Amino acid sequence: MSKGATSSKIIQRCDELAKVSDTPESISRVFLGPCYKDGLKLVNSWMVEEGLQTYFDPVGNLIGRLACNEEKAPTLMIGSHLDTVPNAGRFDGILGVMIGLDVVHRIQKENLKLPFHLEIIGIGDEEGVSFNASMLGSKALVGGWNDSTLELMNAEGKTLHEALVDQGFDAENYQQASRKNDNLIGYWEVHMEQGPVLEKEELPIGIVTAIAGARRFKVTIEGDAGHAGTVPMNLRHDALTTAAEIILMIEKQAQQNGIVATVGKINCYPNAVNVIPGTVEFTVDIRSENDALRERIMNLVFMYSEGMGLQRNVQIYWNEYHFAPATQCHPEFRVLFEQAIAEQGIHVRSLVSGAGHDAMTLAAITNVGMLFVRCKDGISHHPDEFVSQADADAASETIFRALIKLANQYQD
Repeated sequence: MSKGATSSKIIQRCDELAKVSDTPESISRVFLGPCYKDGLKLVNSWMVEEGLQTYFDPVGNLIGRLACNEEKAPTLMIGSHLDTVPNAGRFDGILGVMIGLDVVHRIQKENLKLPFHLEIIGIGDEEGVSFNASMLGSKALVGGWNDSTLELMNAEGKTLHEALVDQGFDAENYQQASRKNDNLIGYWEVHMEQGPVLEKEELPIGIVTAIAGARRFKVTIEGDAGHAGTVPMNLRHDALTTAAEIILMIEKQAQQNGIVATVGKINCYPNAVNVIPGTVEFTVDIRSENDALRERIMNLVFMYSEGMGLQRNVQIYWNEYHFAPATQCHPEFRVLFEQAIAEQGIHVRSLVSGAGHDAMTLAAITNVGMLFVRCKDGISHHPDEFVSQADADAASETIFRALIKLANQYQD
């Protein structure tokens, strides 16, 4: 195996795909949007260029397959998502697919024969922009769709079924996208970090140990609106000050227990300078790689909230609208990545992903491994996203070395 033999096409291809956009002034290639299929076709051409057998599954995922000589051999999948948020950067999701293609280029160039099938997967929808349901592409891969999924509707009033058919996909046979009964080794995903840790520690890559589980709530507090000048302080049922107490408690618990929690949206009614707030709505997003710890903190928050409601004589309602358990990355894959990184003379850094990824979904049917790549200033979902060619090459080299180690294990 030669060292440092990666091609120079990773960043070049990210740049070229960025030109395929729904909007001329920015990068926007949302799932089943105007330019979505054009983006898939471009990536498909690169897959063919690297010698892969390609196909689109019924729900808009793109698969490129490097088959081995044994038809019944298992399959290792490497991939990420190809859709973007509006006004996006060049690398979120896309980088992982381009690195997968780069690894295939290495395999073909060195005429290596793998004892398993290798697939590079460009997953259709991760961001959840179009149909208000994230990770639709990977959910289809694990058999997570049903007929009602096809009735999801976008902002234009078009159903998911209609949008798929309009772009030439076989919506009626969405079940055929499922890989849950396939003989799979695992799924590897390379992703830009979307955070500042690797850059702060001057490291090009890091190993993801787990993807944090998350719970999201909409909290409504109902007090009594009243005149700001005439209602005495001891007789007020102020919804906003109650919310403030709960929000600060959530922050304190997160800080003390090493998890993350965010109140990112708040509405106050009637929202007038001279009126005591009668109703407040706010969101809570709480995440941890330790589900048990997160649940313990939430129980403390619920108890505190109940006590605050009684103390201030207000009504507090918690409505959960999102739940995702934490996903642990497979220890054997982590060891392969650790060895591959150490061989390059790079310090091995492990970290938890606070953001959700397709690997969370794929973990329902196979083992998963994840690698993070340093990004400038931790910026993501923004045109200023930046990953250097050198860091992308380091990630590609790591995946290639880990792949060869896995192949040697299977051959042995």
